Amino acid sequence: MKSIVILTGAGISAESGLKTFRDSDGLWEGYDIAEVATPEAWQRNPALVQEFYNMRRKSVLEAKPNEAHYALAKLEDKFNVTIITQNIDDLHERAGSTNVVHLHGIITRSQSSINPNLTYPINGWEIKMDEVCELGSPLRAHVVWFGEAVPMIEKAAQICDGAEIFILVGSSLAVYPAAGLIDFVPRHTPKYIIDPKIPYLSDSSFIRIEEKASVGVPQLVNELLTDDLDS
Repeated sequence: MKSIVILTGAGISAESGLKTFRDSDGLWEGYDIAEVATPEAWQRNPALVQEFYNMRRKSVLEAKPNEAHYALAKLEDKFNVTIITQNIDDLHERAGSTNVVHLHGIITRSQSSINPNLTYPINGWEIKMDEVCELGSPLRAHVVWFGEAVPMIEKAAQICDGAEIFILVGSSLAVYPAAGLIDFVPRHTPKYIIDPKIPYLSDSSFIRIEEKASVGVPQLVNELLTDDLDS
């Protein structure tokens, strides 16, 4: 089976009602990012940071996968599929995708505030301030904050290097190092981008589908599955 690598960004989750990155005014769901999404914010006011991610987790659990998520899961019928997502929700998994790499963590898990390798499932939507890891440190959301390293980026780059088909969905390519992953995709690999506003691409070989994810992804998936059946 051919290997398809899909990089997804905020656009695919936005259609499920989730804001997964900041708006143009620099606020994230009404919060200043510096106050809720940095290690310094956790040091200053951990209760505020915890509350912010608890509410975002609640929103994620209430959201449902959309047509784009379900369409990408269908690709596993005929292809070896890896989804690399910048999003911290679990909508890909809930739609049925089985091989998902979360670059920025996943909000439905918690982690130790002193050892990010210690992660735990969350019972419900809330992490309480008195919950601690096995080292006795408070638990926080399992997400990568601004100013922290992205531990999965090297693995993601290796995956992109092996792509036989590459699809970019709903990303403005504004967040690094994730945006740099397209540079690891082999030159000869067929590449597609799906977005209602296609960002600037230095690689002119991308096939552009200027649609929102819920329209463009099912369209492309149907084409790829049909082509595979005909080949």
